[in-house]
Amino acid sequence: MDRRVRAAITFMNVNLHRQLTVKQLARIANLSPSHLAHLFRRETGKSAFRYLLDLRIERGRELLETTFLSVKQIAGRVGQSSNHFSVNFKRRYKFTPGALAARYRRSAPVPHHRRSQ
Repeated sequence: MDRRVRAAITFMNVNLHRQLTVKQLARIANLSPSHLAHLFRRETGKSAFRYLLDLRIERGRELLETTFLSVKQIAGRVGQSSNHFSVNFKRRYKFTPGALAARYRRSAPVPHHRRSQ
């Protein structure tokens, strides 16, 4: 993969929580926005926007499966409103983030807290 596209992808991964623009990604890759858009699609088969959305949804799924954060908290960590995250998540996986969280959290061991006496 082209090093400039890799640089843009690395920047996306580190900054999922931020609102990112093609202009910012182009600056990181040291390309014009139109050149980055063309190169990105050629290298990944997706637009930079679609790639970023996919990264956010995948990271959100990881967090749903491995943490006890709320859907709203997870959405914030991946740079989306809870409504947008839920809609995009359901579109991709055909079930809601809440349903996934409930499934994993039911099967997770309950942490034991000792009471001080």
